[in-house]
Amino acid sequence: MAMAAASIGGALGFLAPRRRGVSFSGAGGARRRPPLAVVRAASYEAGVGVMATKVGMMTYFDPANGKPVPVTVVGFRDGGNVVTQIKTAATDGYDSVQVGYHGVREDKLTRPELGHLGKAGAPPLRHLQEFRLVAVDAFDPGQELEFNELFKEGDLVDVSAKTIGKGFQGGIKRHNFKRGLMTHGSKSHRALGSIGAGTTPGRVYKGKKMPGRMGGTKTKIRKLKIVRIDNDLKVVMIKGAIPGKQGNLLRITPAKIVGKNIPKS
Repeated sequence: MAMAAASIGGALGFLAPRRRGVSFSGAGGARRRPPLAVVRAASYEAGVGVMATKVGMMTYFDPANGKPVPVTVVGFRDGGNVVTQIKTAATDGYDSVQVGYHGVREDKLTRPELGHLGKAGAPPLRHLQEFRLVAVDAFDPGQELEFNELFKEGDLVDVSAKTIGKGFQGGIKRHNFKRGLMTHGSKSHRALGSIGAGTTPGRVYKGKKMPGRMGGTKTKIRKLKIVRIDNDLKVVMIKGAIPGKQGNLLRITPAKIVGKNIPKS
């Protein structure tokens, strides 16, 4: 079972310079420097979001002008989005709303998972994710989140999902490298070529663009426009492409716009 939760991001503390006249002894009498306090960077969402399922892509003709618009169709599985837990600064150190999605049979979950969902009065749900907010007073455990109540046509959203895995690929496909000559005795057609000098630095720099595994990573596409919300079919049409293949799990949140819903500082 794929149970996911939104990560809260943090920063590791660096070692501060040793103060004169102060000794910190460790194992074997070795001196060590006092660590600085860990600073956690708060990454708040612009508002609570929902989880959905990618259905596919199609062409939508705008009824106002008849122009074609490439859209991604997004649907929702049975069970919908249900608030499963409210976290506050008093109990958990931060404020967030945990949302569950995709109803399943009880035998698909473990007893701890069923007990956790049962406390909120929620049905068995496959996926769990958190949305960190500034205030969580407007939400209650067991509350159902409807997409048409949180968003409207014309809104901008951020969509994150796992990209399609491509396996091990070469530099041409992975990094759009240019291929070598195909004639004149060339023996380097799709090969990577030189990756650095041998004498200096005598090694390959970290981060060098080379062949390797491509895709299969979490990616976020920002500021995509909601073209249409169909309440009868329970689908949403979002302009542009969204990561992942058909049936992929999506995380949709209000787009972060600096100065509007995110402070400039």
